[in-house]
Amino acid sequence: MTRQRILRRLGREGGYTLIELLLVCVILSTVLASITVLFVSASQSQMDMNRRYRAQQDARVAVDKVRREVHCASQITPAGVTTAITVQIPSQCPTGATPGVSGGAVTNVVYDVVGSGQRFQLRRNTVVVADYISEQNAFSYTAPVASTSRGRLRMTLPINVKPTDTAKEWRLVADIVLRNTTR
Repeated sequence: MTRQRILRRLGREGGYTLIELLLVCVILSTVLASITVLFVSASQSQMDMNRRYRAQQDARVAVDKVRREVHCASQITPAGVTTAITVQIPSQCPTGATPGVSGGAVTNVVYDVVGSGQRFQLRRNTVVVADYISEQNAFSYTAPVASTSRGRLRMTLPINVKPTDTAKEWRLVADIVLRNTTR
């Protein structure tokens, strides 16, 4: 090859200009940023859904525990207007047996809703059994009427992990009859 031929060939070779490279970098950065935002948003949504599911499941388990104890209870005493109840559980009930105490003993269990602002917790003898309750008034007790009806307890647990977003509130309502009350 002659020298002129080589120079002509090198002169014809194309390449990318600095402006083209910068433009490609800007476009690539925009695409990567939007994909990152998408993944972060999906991750946060999944965490929020898991928190809501966990709070709802804890509320279901708490209501089930209250239901078992109230069905076996001999008496319920409202300890507050609608924020607490004391359940008297006889020793023959599974959760009423007090270790070291002989028959006939009654175990008192206190369920109360405590907290402040927009986040409350349902506690059983100071142990938290449900969280993210958005209202403190959880209990409504109807005393038994002689020879006509048994005592009834209504539990209302509005669950919301984001109290500012009322559209995501989930409400669990349970009507529980005291089986051991006289009628």
